[in-house]
Amino acid sequence: MSAALALMPDDTPLLRVEGLTKRYGAIIGCENVSFDLRPGEILGIVGESGSGKTTVLNCVSGKLAPTSGGVQFKTRRHGLANIHELSEPDRRRVQREDWGFVHQNPRDGLRMRVSGGANVAEPLMNLGDRHYGRMRQATIDWLNRVELDISRIDHKPRTFSGGMQQRIQIARNLIHAPRLVFMDEPTGGLDVSVQARLLDLLRELVRDLDLSAIIVTHDMAVARLMAARLMVMKGGHVVETGLTDQVLDDPQHPYTQLLVSSVLQI
Repeated sequence: MSAALALMPDDTPLLRVEGLTKRYGAIIGCENVSFDLRPGEILGIVGESGSGKTTVLNCVSGKLAPTSGGVQFKTRRHGLANIHELSEPDRRRVQREDWGFVHQNPRDGLRMRVSGGANVAEPLMNLGDRHYGRMRQATIDWLNRVELDISRIDHKPRTFSGGMQQRIQIARNLIHAPRLVFMDEPTGGLDVSVQARLLDLLRELVRDLDLSAIIVTHDMAVARLMAARLMVMKGGHVVETGLTDQVLDDPQHPYTQLLVSSVLQI
């Protein structure tokens, strides 16, 4: 290899999805979905309920095994490797070290019987940190970053509002510096005023940490605010993809046009 080639940046995507298909008998969850995700890139997946967007998210994040197709992630140990072909310990290591997953309902992503602070610190313990003072300080720092009162660090999640629980879940998923974060309707079910501030906070954190993220949403405003690139799904298929502003300002597919014009209630 020449010196010039050796100095060229690695153009390998962080995530490569090829021909992803998930079927439940005759029912299509998603079919032939393909895309690349680069480091620091934010991809939004939009569509009505039942469009297949959450199925894609769950297959890509390892929560569901696809019927066919591949999900390759640029792992630290094996390079670009098919997540579903890794050994169980290796797959769990990737999920623990490199990924975060923010659920729509924070109760699905939190342990409700331990304190908010313990929830935030737990990923550090899972990575082998046993220094209580260091973990406590990192937790305090992250509670500050997500704008929560640090005096409530030892309170249980059930004592917080839904928006505050979501902030705890966000801190829990970012404290270990993941390379890729999955977000499933991260502001769904929250009051509009709470949604707006939480979205601003998420955008700031994703930008400051240079994270890659995949965001599933039915809200075009969320997609425009958060995602650089957009993928529109209907009936388990991708019907349009492109830069977010391009897709939303000049939609080409009739279904995307309906979504953008809000004629279709989603």
